[in-house]
Amino acid sequence: MVRGRPDVEIPRLVDAVDATSVHASEDYSPFGRRRDAAVVDALGDTPFEAEGSPYLVSPGRVTKSDGEPYKVFTPFHRRWAEHGWRKPASSTITTSDLLDPKEITKSGRIRIPAAPVELSLAAGERAAQERWAEFVEHDLAGYDDDRNRPDNDVTSRMSPYLKYGNIHPRTLAADLGRGKGAQAYLRELAFRDFYADVLFHWPESAWRNWNSQFDDIDLDTDKKAYERFDAWKAGRTGFPIVDAGMRQLSETGFMHNRVRMITASFLVKDLHLPWWWGAEWFLDQLMDGDMASNQHGWQWAAGTGTDAAPYFRVFNPTTQESKFDPDGEYVRRWVPEAGTDDYPEPIVDHKAEREEALRRFGEI
Repeated sequence: MVRGRPDVEIPRLVDAVDATSVHASEDYSPFGRRRDAAVVDALGDTPFEAEGSPYLVSPGRVTKSDGEPYKVFTPFHRRWAEHGWRKPASSTITTSDLLDPKEITKSGRIRIPAAPVELSLAAGERAAQERWAEFVEHDLAGYDDDRNRPDNDVTSRMSPYLKYGNIHPRTLAADLGRGKGAQAYLRELAFRDFYADVLFHWPESAWRNWNSQFDDIDLDTDKKAYERFDAWKAGRTGFPIVDAGMRQLSETGFMHNRVRMITASFLVKDLHLPWWWGAEWFLDQLMDGDMASNQHGWQWAAGTGTDAAPYFRVFNPTTQESKFDPDGEYVRRWVPEAGTDDYPEPIVDHKAEREEALRRFGEI
């Protein structure tokens, strides 16, 4: 592996292996587009070919009849399904076609690192295929009914493999029939494409409110706000479902999607902190931290994004816990001291902070 600036190291590799062209999957994120443009400039006369994308339908291809991008998921989803996608590619590569990094000597900068930590999921293409086959066989049929239960752990866990390109969503879609669970899973892949499309058309929404009306909302950023933020990150808020999610995140690099929504709502609407504080922490911690899905998932929770949850929808963490972890198994797994003297008191009064969130919303 080579570490360094792509616009420096890729031309160096081109020279090291006498490459005649460079090929890469096209990256539609704001950073990826800037990075690839810099690589193109640095390569000079060596062609750079951006091919395909890590999506079922590449950003920019699904539009309204007048060519404008969609701002709401449901009509996007309808047109997305009509557009369709190609079948998974059939690879003809053999081991003789692969370059062994140890044989590259001209660069002098290539090394194959050991994994720095033990992974909770095996890495690589074969591991991705095996995990997907296991999910299809055992959990896909019940996905629509069970996906919101963090205690059951029946989600596919394919998001890290999708992020790192170990498997393509077309491979997943090829195994999805007309069943209720399969169609619910396909809809989640559509959300992934939708958020990538939104970020493509509104790149500034990576770190700014897509709905600029919320630029004027009152947020807490004083010393006490940072203390609450630290308690949230550490899983010491006194709300067990929130703390369970944050501890799962810090210990495994993963958090169940329902709990992502609960923890995000709590940070924005109970603690009144900027959503981008939480989004940055998630990107720092998550194995599957995808810029488009992460940022716009946070904007959904904050009510500031496209097709977002209304700002006046404030998740009650206690109600969410009783509904989606009814036996307390998920909380016990990650917060074993909950309910004892070792567990902290709630750092806020949810009812009072809900009213405060609505008051601030009313001001704008």
